[in-house]
This record gives sequence, C-alpha cells and structure tokens, in this order.
Amino acid sequence: MVEKKKNSGGNKEKDLSILFSMIMIILLVNFIGSFYFKRFDLTSEKRYTLSESTKNLLGNLKDEVLFKVYLNGNFNPEFTRLQNETKEMLDQFHFYSNGNIQYEFINPGEGKTPAEKDALEKSLKEKGLMPEQIVEKRSDKKLETKAWPGAIVSYSTSEVPWQIFKRQLGFSLAESVNKSIEDMEYTLVSTIKRSLQGKKKEITFIEGHYELDTLHQYDFMASLSEYYNVNRTQIRGQLRALEGSDAIVITQPDSSFSQKDQFIIDQYIMNGGKVLWLIDPVSINRDTFQMKGYTLGLSRELGIEDMLYKYGVRLNQVLVQDFQCAKAPINVSFNKSMPDWKDFPWVYSPLIMPDNNHPIVRNLDLIKMEFASTLDTVTAKGIKKTILLRTSKNSRTQPTPARIFLGSAMYPMRESQFNTPYLPVACLLEGEFHSFAENKYFPDTLIKEKNLFKFLSKGKNTKMIVVADGDVARNIWMRDKGKPFPLGWDYSTGMEFANRSFLLNCVNYLVDDEGLLQLRSREVKLRQLDKKKISLHRNKWQMINVVMPLVLIIALGMLQFWIRKKKYSS
Repeated sequence: MVEKKKNSGGNKEKDLSILFSMIMIILLVNFIGSFYFKRFDLTSEKRYTLSESTKNLLGNLKDEVLFKVYLNGNFNPEFTRLQNETKEMLDQFHFYSNGNIQYEFINPGEGKTPAEKDALEKSLKEKGLMPEQIVEKRSDKKLETKAWPGAIVSYSTSEVPWQIFKRQLGFSLAESVNKSIEDMEYTLVSTIKRSLQGKKKEITFIEGHYELDTLHQYDFMASLSEYYNVNRTQIRGQLRALEGSDAIVITQPDSSFSQKDQFIIDQYIMNGGKVLWLIDPVSINRDTFQMKGYTLGLSRELGIEDMLYKYGVRLNQVLVQDFQCAKAPINVSFNKSMPDWKDFPWVYSPLIMPDNNHPIVRNLDLIKMEFASTLDTVTAKGIKKTILLRTSKNSRTQPTPARIFLGSAMYPMRESQFNTPYLPVACLLEGEFHSFAENKYFPDTLIKEKNLFKFLSKGKNTKMIVVADGDVARNIWMRDKGKPFPLGWDYSTGMEFANRSFLLNCVNYLVDDEGLLQLRSREVKLRQLDKKKISLHRNKWQMINVVMPLVLIIALGMLQFWIRKKKYSS
C-alpha cells in the first residue's frame, strides 16, 4: 500500500511539472509573438490579406494618423460583424504602418448628457458623417437604435470623414454590410490618401451641350465626390475654363461642340489633361419612346468625331443588338383591362461581361448599357489602344436611321440571328496625342487671347477612355421619392450591375489612382444562415447549442472519474 501511495504522489508531481511546462511554453510563445505579426489567411477570397499597394502606402507614412471610430456599442449581428471587421482591419493597418495608424472606438452617447450628445452628433454631421437607423425585428418586439458607422480621421491639422457603412438601395441590411466590408480597404486607403493630400483632385463634368443632367447621373457624381472634388462647368469659349481639372467627364452630349470648345478641350489634352468620353453617336427620343413605345434612332453629329479620329478612335453611328441582354417590362393585357406586365429580352440593352485582364475591368461583373454603339480603333502614331469592353459572341448592329419598336421584344429570337461577335464598345487610349488642330486653319478671331495661350501641336503623355454609350452613367430618378435608384439598377430584375464600379475604375485610372483599382476587385462572400430553417428548427438548434455542450462536459467528467477510480482502486 505504501508503494502505491508513493507512485500516486510521483504521478501528481509529474502532472504538475507538465502543466507548469505547458504554461511556460504558452507564455513564451505569446511573448515572442508580440514582437511579430503573421496572419494565415485561409479564406478563398483572401479577405484578410492587404494588397501590396496598401502595404506600401502604410509603410511610407511619416507621421501618426488617428481614427476616432464612432461604431461602438451593442448592435445587432450585422453591425457587430461590421464593428469586428473594422477593428481587425485597423489592427492590420496599425501593424503595417509601424504604429503610425492609431485608433480608438467611441460610443457617442456613453457618459454624456442629452445636450452633450446632441452637440456631438451635430458636430459629426457637420464633419460629413451620417447616422444609420437600425431597425431589428424579433418575434416578440421591434427594436430601433441609432448608430454612427463612421470615423473622423485626423492627420496634422486636417480632418476627413470615413463613412464605413453605406446602405445599398434594394438590398438587405446584411448585404449592405457585406458590401461595406468588401469596400473597406478601398475606402480606408482613399480616406488616408485624402487626409495626406489635404486637397482632393478635381473632376469636372462638362456642361453646355445638353449633356446628361445632374439628376440622371447623381449616383455617379455622388460616388466620385467621396474621393474627389466634383464640379460642373460650361466652357463657353473660355481658354482657362478647364484649368485646374485633373480629369474631365463628357456624358451624353446632345448638341454640337463649337469650334472654340473643341480647340480648348484639345489643348487641355495636349497639356496632359485626362478625359472620360461617354458618347452616344445615335440620338434616341426617349420621351416619344416611353409614350408611344416606338421611336427612330438617328445619326448624331457632335463635332468631336474628327477629334476622336485623330486621337485613335472612330465612333460608329449604329445601334448594338445583343442576345445577352437585360429585360424590358411590357404590358400584354387587352385594352382597358388590368395591366399585365411581363418581362421580355430587350436586345438594345446589352449586358457586357468584361473579358480583359486590365485593372479597370478585372473581376468586374456584368455592365448594363442601353442603345449603345460600336467603335473602331484607327491609326494614331505612338498611341497605345486597349479595348476594355466588347459585346458577347451573339451580337449584331443595326444601321441608322433605325426603327425601334418596344413590341419587337415579344418576338422569339434565335442565337443564329446574332452573328457579329465581340463588337468593341469601350477603349482606353494612352500616349502622346497629336492635336486635331495641328494642320487646321483657325482664324485669329477664334483665339482672341492668343498672347495668353501657348498652342501645342503634340501633347504630353496622358490617357483617355472612350465609351460608345452615355447611358452607362445614367441612373433612374424616382420623382415621387426624390432620390435615384443605384447606377446600373435593373428595375425588372432588381439587380444592380457593375456600372458604378466600372466608371469609378475609369476615373481612378485616369487620375493615376491605380493602387485603388486592386482594392475594388476584392470580393467577400456572404455566407448567411438560412432564415427559413432557423424559424422551423429554432428550438432544436437552441437545444444543440446550449444543452449538448453541458451534457458533453458532464459525460466527460463522469468518464474521467470512472477511469481514475478504476486505476487507483486496483
């Protein structure tokens, strides 16, 4: 018996020694790990891996950037997830910036009187942050809370807002949160760049030629304004009208450019200016089409055709028809009966799937166009041309004048009828352009301010993008609600196509924010629980998650007790 007691005591000492050794090893590993950062990203989409451009930006920070994040408190699961993802992203930024990224999470209402809370919220609104009303519906009650899903970023003497969450019209809260997480690195990097630059780059939308109005390109302009200063200007023959613009956007003009306006745009390009051309070579009377269901597509002369030809692109006055297309709702009921709307393929609204690996279109989803035309590249010495977008393999063109009849969508179509594949509709031009006015005579009366203006026949290295469709930037405006549908929104299917991402990528590329393009291609898969199954099997899963762990622990304890009793009783 004495022998057994000695052995029992020896075993206890051995167990304590092993336990102590394991604790010391864990403490040592944690101590060593505190000096190093390593993250193993096992997700298929590499959601926890920063891009190289982001790491370079953070590594080159010379001073501290402070984030005051107001996304703090007890939220529903979606906003809790957003809160956790924000903290993890800032942790990575803190490490790769060598500690120059600092942050603190603040609960706007914690420890404050109502008056102090109101003053803080007013200050946050003035600085550019917008609150979000969270409505959580449960089986027995409905909860409403207000959150401030954003941060104020301070660098030196400048402060800029970072809106972490953006609600997407037509999408659930979970999907909007997921989209915000997808864009988090992009928005965070662009915010840091804005705080470092102090001044945003200038993007100018040209007016004066009946371009697309502000309501119908509201989403495009609002999306750009988050990262750039966006303004609209009329040239009106003023030589300095485009001075200070980092890029200009010409969206769906409907009247001819004067000779002097052409000259001013040309010389802006020669001086290194960038242009995004969104042009419709075919004119469509939308009012007639919406009222009567038919119209004519007529050739549109804008006066810029010779300019674009000189730069390396020819716009074709034809309409694209594509078998891969969006749908149009048509009322198929009899006269004076209840409307019966059905969706039919609308070949004049091609859905373009980018097949190019260029950063502008890489990993983009379908892009929706409407009444688009085609373009061809032509000889232009020293200019690199890259086709960004093409139609599908089942497409064709319709020459002008073109009769467009909505009812034609109800007629059956065959793929064999669409036998002109991969028609180019968007092109990138890069290089040193030659002025279209190089060998043209311009009277002195055209340029009165000649002594203030230096004419360049060959330009500085620059780039431009030409898209043979202006509707790619057009959003639907809801007059009754006073707000737009998202850019690329398809009313029939409720889908949002990639028009906004494509256009933002175009502008990013033109103004040399190519590092941001890598971040836009990030996709975070939304792995949601099946709500129907949750409702049907709620009690079962509650039992599994709550009771089963307790039963398992008790069973393991009893098993261990039985094993020890059997071991030491013999």
